[in-house]
Amino acid sequence: MNQHIHELPRALQHLIARHEGRQPGVAELPRRGFLKLAVASGFALGVYPAGVLAQDKPAAGLKPTQQPAAFVAIARDGTVTVTVNRLEFGQGVQTALPMILAEELDADWARVKSQLGTNDMAYADPLWGLHITGGSNSIKNSFMQYRELGARTRAMLLAAAAGRWKVDVASLRTEAGQVIGPGGKRLGYGELADAAMQGPVPEAVVLKDPKTFRLIGRATTRLDARAKSSGQQAFGIDVRQPGQLTAVVARPPVFGAKLSSVDDSAARAVKGVKAVLRVPLDRGAEGVVVIADGYWPAKTGRDALKLGWATDAVDKVDSDKLLTQYREMAATPGAKQFDADMGPLAGASKRIDAEFVFPYLAHAPMEPLNCTVGFTGDAATLWVGSQMPGLDGMAAARTLGLKPEQVKVVVQAAGGGFGRRAIATSDYVVEACTIAKAARAAGLQVPIRTLWSREDDIHGGYYRPMHLHRASIGFDDQGKVLAWDHVIVGQSILSGTPFEPMMVKNGIDGTAVEGMREPYPFPMRLTVHHPKVNVPVLWWRSVGSTHTAFVMETLVDQIARATGQDPVAYRMAQFGDKHPRHRAALQLAVDKSGYAHKKLPAGHAYGVAVHESFESVVAYVVQASVKDGQAVLHQVTAGVHCNLAVNPRTVEAQVQGAALMGLGMCLPGAAITLKDGVVEQSNFGDYRVARITEMPQIAVHIVPSADPPTGMGEPGLPPLAPAFANAVAQLTGKPLRELPFKLA
Repeated sequence: MNQHIHELPRALQHLIARHEGRQPGVAELPRRGFLKLAVASGFALGVYPAGVLAQDKPAAGLKPTQQPAAFVAIARDGTVTVTVNRLEFGQGVQTALPMILAEELDADWARVKSQLGTNDMAYADPLWGLHITGGSNSIKNSFMQYRELGARTRAMLLAAAAGRWKVDVASLRTEAGQVIGPGGKRLGYGELADAAMQGPVPEAVVLKDPKTFRLIGRATTRLDARAKSSGQQAFGIDVRQPGQLTAVVARPPVFGAKLSSVDDSAARAVKGVKAVLRVPLDRGAEGVVVIADGYWPAKTGRDALKLGWATDAVDKVDSDKLLTQYREMAATPGAKQFDADMGPLAGASKRIDAEFVFPYLAHAPMEPLNCTVGFTGDAATLWVGSQMPGLDGMAAARTLGLKPEQVKVVVQAAGGGFGRRAIATSDYVVEACTIAKAARAAGLQVPIRTLWSREDDIHGGYYRPMHLHRASIGFDDQGKVLAWDHVIVGQSILSGTPFEPMMVKNGIDGTAVEGMREPYPFPMRLTVHHPKVNVPVLWWRSVGSTHTAFVMETLVDQIARATGQDPVAYRMAQFGDKHPRHRAALQLAVDKSGYAHKKLPAGHAYGVAVHESFESVVAYVVQASVKDGQAVLHQVTAGVHCNLAVNPRTVEAQVQGAALMGLGMCLPGAAITLKDGVVEQSNFGDYRVARITEMPQIAVHIVPSADPPTGMGEPGLPPLAPAFANAVAQLTGKPLRELPFKLA
């Protein structure tokens, strides 16, 4: 999505309008007020439905996303709790965003805590106007927001201290959670909190000179590290409400199929089962939900169901047949993205003709999908690890027959997601609300937790699309590309969604082609086919770059090898002086790895790749070997250019995790396949993900920069697979054209 970021605000307006059932532009986003919430321990700043005021003197020119009331709570002991406007699902925002705010607040970091927000508009992305954790934009879009929130809170505390001491506020300063006045007098933030709450919220604030940062840029242990490493962290799957029941759904084996018969007698006889109900599901399908007093009786009841399915009316996808269809489509040009002259192709002294195949991929986060719904008939609360709580809340309201303001989404920490928890259809949330509504109608007036098993999650669809690339490249003996003819075939992830009007142009889904050509000055004709297939698809960590980076970086390497050039030198020559961030990231990885200078063990080879996504550049230099017919990754050195690194430790962790996930794409068994419409994989026994025993030695190095931060949740993934493949090609002399790797 990186090169289409500027189009998102308008696209999101359409998305919001569609969820609210109105035309785009007809009404503004609902305004929310604030309520001052006094508590015995100090003051908290909370956000509540429209019509309730916040501070006594709110700043009229500030939006909800700019008011400290929603984001900062200071207890009498000086503890500062920062509310995070994103989902925390491993990327570290629950630490990095509080760091940014605490920096400008001059808080004592040892007394800073964090918590997740809700679907209130205060927690919408300040640039997009929509609640979203995605596109690696959490820090990028909220960097200035959280700096200003911290600075406003600090200004309010200074004003309160000046009023108490009857001195000019200019004579005061702050340090580590205290206001320091003339003669060394001190007041802790907790002592000033109540008074600060009574004052006005400043609209304009002066921010720190970055040279004086003491938190931002410092490697900092995550606030949730202890809880997660000790097993105490609670996730959405752990929600427990009084009287809560658990729902498990029997879904059709083929996407979109309906029920033809239901025998639920055995299921109803299982001890603990409270109800067995027939319910509508995503994409027009039907299913049966078993509701019980725990997961095990619910699952046991589901296993006892005897169901018949009507599948004649839906397409039954077969992976092998689909690949044949894709190859036929690739034989003809599709809709044009780039249209360079292909005349020089025929006369080129050197030529590469290549076909690449990429399978469907499941997101497979460690925590399967879940959503707990407390529905009273005239209001609802959802506890869910959502990447889009605002849209999910609106979808819940529509499903439950409520107004959006009657639904509260309490965002829970999630055990991964990789895009699966951000979906325009809100499929798993709508399903949970449908079940809660049906349960209430059946007399079960308690919260219902809908829980997916691992098998449900892997069978459940919304995969990274299967893609086929076909390239014909003509170049000269010096490696100058004369013509590059390229075709991509794969489903659009935006077709049929509210994003389509803005991000599908000339019949081409912009996410399918991101990462193609750039940063290389190659004359390319790029055409695209988007077939309609009965497999639900969605973005997957790093979106189109999961396949485009592999294609570009392995082909660039092959051109360098075919013309006797060093792969690094060839890339640097192509960058010229137009791509200094690519050059800096690659040079850093090269320098730190010992590339071309350090003698490698026998049977090892270097591989190189560099790619930009979400406005950050990651370069890898890897060492690999081939053992017993399998590729083995030994060492990875990363050069990262993400501008200012708010928390270098988080950047390091993100690159490590993304590299391991990128490695997973290369391993045998890392594919979702279908036979007669049925997904053949079901769990980690037959759907391969990389494990800790396969993790190579990895060193992450960050290019120093003071420029505003760019994204880091996803950019570490795309260049890993091509760097690994390029090392293998150096050893075998054969380029790899398919993920997962097939060396035979």
